[in-house]
Amino acid sequence: MKIFNSLTKKKETFIPRVHKKIDLYVCGMTVYDDIHIGHARTFINFDAIIKFLRFAGWEVNYIRNITDIDDKIIEAAREAKISALDLSRKYINEMHKDFDSLGMMRPNKEPKVSDHINEIIEMIKTLENKGYAYSKEDSDVYFDVIKFKEYGKLSNRTLNQIESAERIDIDLNKNHEADFVLWKKDTLGITWPSPWGQGRPGWHIECSAMSMKYLGEEFDIHGGGLDLKFPHHENEIAQSRCATNKNFASYWMHTGPLRINDKKMSKSLKNFLTVKDVLKNFHPEVLRLFFLLTHYRSPISYSEEGLRKAKIILDKLYNLFENENEKVIDRFSKDKTFIDNFFSSMEDDFNTPKAIQLIQNYAQSINQKGEINIEKLSNLKMILNSLGLLEDHPNNYFKYGSIDFLVDEIENFINERAEARKNKNFKLADKIRDDLLEKGILLEDLDGKTIWKKIS
Repeated sequence: MKIFNSLTKKKETFIPRVHKKIDLYVCGMTVYDDIHIGHARTFINFDAIIKFLRFAGWEVNYIRNITDIDDKIIEAAREAKISALDLSRKYINEMHKDFDSLGMMRPNKEPKVSDHINEIIEMIKTLENKGYAYSKEDSDVYFDVIKFKEYGKLSNRTLNQIESAERIDIDLNKNHEADFVLWKKDTLGITWPSPWGQGRPGWHIECSAMSMKYLGEEFDIHGGGLDLKFPHHENEIAQSRCATNKNFASYWMHTGPLRINDKKMSKSLKNFLTVKDVLKNFHPEVLRLFFLLTHYRSPISYSEEGLRKAKIILDKLYNLFENENEKVIDRFSKDKTFIDNFFSSMEDDFNTPKAIQLIQNYAQSINQKGEINIEKLSNLKMILNSLGLLEDHPNNYFKYGSIDFLVDEIENFINERAEARKNKNFKLADKIRDDLLEKGILLEDLDGKTIWKKIS
């Protein structure tokens, strides 16, 4: 298996620290609002990757943190007139609802900053004792980047480039502009006592402290969105290696940005769509497939047209299972070439676009002369499930989303149409069918009964 390592800027053969076991850390959410689909892009991609790895026989220990203490959280809590932890608890619940709606697995552990203050303080003390951390009178505690000679390697930046970059705020307490906060001295919002005074952790230190607590001082893969490469991941590497004199993460994986109107989707730009917004009209697997049709490292432009194209592909796949879903078996049979090619695609830096194309081509061979090949259908189902697709029942999938009628009303229309056809009143029967179609409800007559589907 090969993975593109952001640290070395090349695709490398993956060598785990322990045979067939992967320790993986992904930077999680800062919880002060509903998650948007830019966040979902990163977490769905990693969810699909982990599902595939487990399907392929790897034991994956998946850790994803929650930032529940942060300046943005404190400010949002102040506006809402509630405590910061109450606000973060509220949005942690909303995050879990959204992630569950998207069919995502829960991590093995999901540590929160507020539960790991002691570990963070101990790590800062270690850095201070080794001469990598400093503070001045009444200042925050900073990491001294000059003392870490490889600073900038991940993001391919030099300290001179960072120093010459335009800055809005200059902190005179810093030795270098790139020095970052390990402990923020503050008496407002939520704070904890520390050797440096009342305050709270800086952003970057949390991930180092929590990843090493649950995965050790060295682990296999560290992941996150491309926007975290600098400064967050760059700073993680610096403080972690200086604290332990060990390698920290062996491989770094970054998902590409999601754009809307040629701009990165983000809360700060106020150009975002929440997961809840999208799931009002599109099945969660449509959004998943939309993301998987683009390689995880590549930028992707959001559009409803793109979602509709993904839905057309998914509709065709679900159609294959509509009348045969109960016949599929949970094991591979024959067609070794298709299965091997799928695995080869995924083991080549998780090339999901190529894998989806293989799946589409294979699906076309399943229905020959009106007969469904159940063995091939079973192969297809297992492969799709390994990416988190085709996990719903066809009946539920085709009825997903908002419609203008209650289900009982649709069934009444179907019964009325059946009565009209029985009485050879085909004009009325056709009108009922066409009226429903205008409202996004498609009627299909199969094996002497009529079923309905929601269409875009």
